[in-house]
Amino acid sequence: MKCFHFLVFLALALAFSFASADDPSPLQDFCVAIPEPENAVFVNGKFCKNPNLTVAEDFFFPGLNVPGNIGNRVGSNVTLVNVDKIPGLNTLGISLARLDFAPYGGLNPPHIHPRGTEILVVVEGTLYVGFVTSNPNRLITKVLYPGDVFVFPIGLIHFQFNIAKTNAVAFAGLSSQNPGVITIADAIFGPNPPINPDVLAKAFQLDKDMVEKLQKLFENA
Repeated sequence: MKCFHFLVFLALALAFSFASADDPSPLQDFCVAIPEPENAVFVNGKFCKNPNLTVAEDFFFPGLNVPGNIGNRVGSNVTLVNVDKIPGLNTLGISLARLDFAPYGGLNPPHIHPRGTEILVVVEGTLYVGFVTSNPNRLITKVLYPGDVFVFPIGLIHFQFNIAKTNAVAFAGLSSQNPGVITIADAIFGPNPPINPDVLAKAFQLDKDMVEKLQKLFENA
């Protein structure tokens, strides 16, 4: 238990070392300007509470020691603690996540964080992790054991895969209060409305029937 607490503390300390990396940059996907404030209000981030009214609960989140539900099709769960969970994170440029993996095959599928670099520390188990560079694409991978740390640069496709016969647990710090996530397979085959299957058939050099089957698989994912 002491080792567990030390590693969690290490994850937090490492996360905070990245706090200045990205925010303030867009904290939503876009921030469309409006001619008059009375028409609509949408700020790049969140409005601030009167500091005289803040309480300890504004900076607190309980229960990150509780395992997430890994009974799903990919065998993993990410418990994200961002500004929506801890209001006090607003403007601080940092968030944290717990990652749980089922025994061999638990996968956090290829995805990107459009607004944050990720630094991950393994607490239990053995993870095969990696990311892909921008064009020309190069895959960089590593097998991680408890206590190992790995960095996933902002905006790059990355993944984590449990290659052990036991559960795996990791913690990750992200350099944004709202790093966002785009899971590649879901974004390509499961958006609403769907992408024209002719586009995907051409892009992936697949039969249109196969594309439509994949879209059917991911539409309710």
